[in-house]
Amino acid sequence: MKFTILRAASLAVVLAALFVSCDVERITDLLGPRYRFTVSDRALQKELDTALSIISSGSLKKSGYYPLQRMLAARRISSILIADGQKAQAARFLTSLADEHDAYEPWYLFSAAGVYESMGGAPIARIFYERIIETLPDSSVDGVSIHRICLARLLAGGLPPEKKVTWYREFIRRFPDAEETGPYHFLLAKEYEKLGQWVAAIEEYRRFLSYFGVSVPGYPDAFAQARKIVEFNDSPKDWTYRDLNELVAGIRKAIMARSASSLRKYMSKAGFFAMSWYKEGAEEANSSVLFNFSNFMTRGPIQVASALDPQINENEAFLRTSGWTGYIPVWYLCFRRIYFPADPRIHGNWEWAGIYFGEKLQ
Repeated sequence: MKFTILRAASLAVVLAALFVSCDVERITDLLGPRYRFTVSDRALQKELDTALSIISSGSLKKSGYYPLQRMLAARRISSILIADGQKAQAARFLTSLADEHDAYEPWYLFSAAGVYESMGGAPIARIFYERIIETLPDSSVDGVSIHRICLARLLAGGLPPEKKVTWYREFIRRFPDAEETGPYHFLLAKEYEKLGQWVAAIEEYRRFLSYFGVSVPGYPDAFAQARKIVEFNDSPKDWTYRDLNELVAGIRKAIMARSASSLRKYMSKAGFFAMSWYKEGAEEANSSVLFNFSNFMTRGPIQVASALDPQINENEAFLRTSGWTGYIPVWYLCFRRIYFPADPRIHGNWEWAGIYFGEKLQ
């Protein structure tokens, strides 16, 4: 017992002397490195120990190159730990390095977040991504902005609409030339819709239309959707009817009178289509083209079914007609209920949305 007390006292004296002299490297040598990791591969263990010695080197800390050397060593250490199946260790290690708040703090947190995400820890990763964006200056990894990557990853996750609106707007403001910006205008509009902010949603759809040809994941007909909404918003909407039977009766009367001009008045002015049942893919809106009915009314009388097709549902209905001039004399007129919550007076009305050529598919 006496020997142990004397050893402890001697150690205390030595430590005090070391602190007085500020010899950091000798303290490290005495107490050992801050981090100790072991891996299964002996060659990698040697490489790991070398990298750890860089981080723990007291003499290197006095140089101006230490932050960079520390980051490079940390990158190698974390990659070795991950390869050895020690992801949690790697994530904690990287997070601890960020606590020293040097110039590479964004990289440490970003890398730790990526490790947590790969482990299924998306909520933890999200906290790190938000911390980087909100509190740390931007930097780059492999030539790409860390803030840009963090924003993209946040937006790919399951955030509430309010948060997504914030991050979409931040991304668009800061990275207007990024390839994601076009699709993000469309996706931002969708989030505004969820919040009932229809004026803002329509404005984002309008901005998206300037990115012709870009694709939006999950929305193969995004451009047609956006165009129809914008056209509908900008139109007088005087072709819509609360009562479907009233709309059908008016069209039936115009056909019987062979009045092409009257038929045109009933057409939707936002995305009216004319296509075959057999056409694959999304409908091609022809709203910018004047559909001249008179060219298709040069034969005998045009027959109109006495009732709507029996497959009518609450949002779509069809009316069979025949006797039109051309290779396909049978047309099905398509009626659809309007989805436009931005205007409660119009939302839920019916419109003549387009034409399908030929007999209906069974």
